[in-house]
Amino acid sequence: MTDSTSDRGNSPESRDIAHVLHPYTNLATHEVTGPQIVTKGRGVYVTDESGKEYIEGLAGLWCASFGFAEEELVKAATEQMTKLPYYHSFAGKSVHPAIDLAERLKEIAPVEFSKIFFANSGSEANDSAIKMVWYFNNARGRPKKKKFISRLRGYHGVTIASGSLTGLPYAQTDFDLPLDFAKHTMTPDYYRGAEEGESEEEFATRCAQALEDMILEEGPETVAAFIAEPVMGAGGVIIPPKGYFEKIQAVLKKYEVLMIADEVICGFGRTGSMWGSQTYGIKPDILTCAKALSSAYLPISAVMISEEIFQGLRGNSEKLGLFGHGYTYSAHPACAAVALRTQELMEERNIIGHIQAVSPHFQKRLATLGEHELVGQARGVGLIGAVEIVADKATKRSYDPSAKIGALIASTAQEHGLITRAMPGDIIGFCPPLIIAPDEIDEMFNRFTNALNETTRQIKQEGASAAQ
Repeated sequence: MTDSTSDRGNSPESRDIAHVLHPYTNLATHEVTGPQIVTKGRGVYVTDESGKEYIEGLAGLWCASFGFAEEELVKAATEQMTKLPYYHSFAGKSVHPAIDLAERLKEIAPVEFSKIFFANSGSEANDSAIKMVWYFNNARGRPKKKKFISRLRGYHGVTIASGSLTGLPYAQTDFDLPLDFAKHTMTPDYYRGAEEGESEEEFATRCAQALEDMILEEGPETVAAFIAEPVMGAGGVIIPPKGYFEKIQAVLKKYEVLMIADEVICGFGRTGSMWGSQTYGIKPDILTCAKALSSAYLPISAVMISEEIFQGLRGNSEKLGLFGHGYTYSAHPACAAVALRTQELMEERNIIGHIQAVSPHFQKRLATLGEHELVGQARGVGLIGAVEIVADKATKRSYDPSAKIGALIASTAQEHGLITRAMPGDIIGFCPPLIIAPDEIDEMFNRFTNALNETTRQIKQEGASAAQ
């Protein structure tokens, strides 16, 4: 136990440092700073152990769509736990909540799907999609068609397979990833990637051409699928340029490459439609979802597959004796019951209508941040957005990464009662619970503006080196 730990005695902070290994955390720094322990929530707010209340500006991890105290979801979990707390779905076993949930997901899906497979997280859903595609292509007599193309800065999970698809260094460096099957094409970031004088349409055309060039270089007979988030989340809330997915899907169709929509963040209303695929005209062969599927109240994810893919899986399972993939907690009855109630509440309370009503105000307040001297670009759609911090607005010059300006702003925002997330490139994300009200939107952005102003004063007083 470190000296800093012993200084805290036997406090929860001390015990956390001594016993808990935190994901996505600087483990050495954590030994010094200790945890922020959150104890309760209400609506869009959470409260820490000291009694301080915060607006949760990222809905936890892009996921708590109904906020942090929805009694209907607690009730759904409690009732199901009382009736049947657990059963599995192996060997043809099933439970009513899973059947009902699968049926509802097919009803609300952006395109017609055949079957729904349940897992426990977005990572597992994408990992499962990879295995299904491999299994499908083996069934179809295409054993070489196994490569996946993702995008730089895309985020698709952290298992060995899904982590290979993720295009962010922190998820791969020294984990010996990516594996060879995963390739990465260019990021559709118009703000950073466009050439001088290039329109969004022209930039989108160049992105599609880069994808086609990669497919041809690898060999179309070896490329199985392309996976993409409708809006890139952890990569910086990258909004696709005009015409992007239309052009991308034309390339995929040309070379018989499957389209996988990773809707783990975008699904269930975040972009203003039920699915990001509907917002951007994506027609996926496979769709993966999680997070807001259950408002994150219990862990569950889903993989939706087309009839063609199901027939491939069906035929191979008949030949081999079974479809040898699944998890102990696939279609867990309590998780499925909470997810089902979440989707019922989406309809009963017209959450999509609410998002469409309040998102113009959200986007207006977000756009206003673009006028701040520290903000190079403010971007968003629906109830998701981000600001990109720069040292020089005219040249888009960034601060040196060692200055950690984004982290400083996020830390300052927390002092002002707002939890946000700093992402690589000094990008700060916003993704509040979908139930957020207009006055709460104002309060969220007011607190962030105060944090921006305070950081600006600190930079001017202390100075910060710029690079790039």
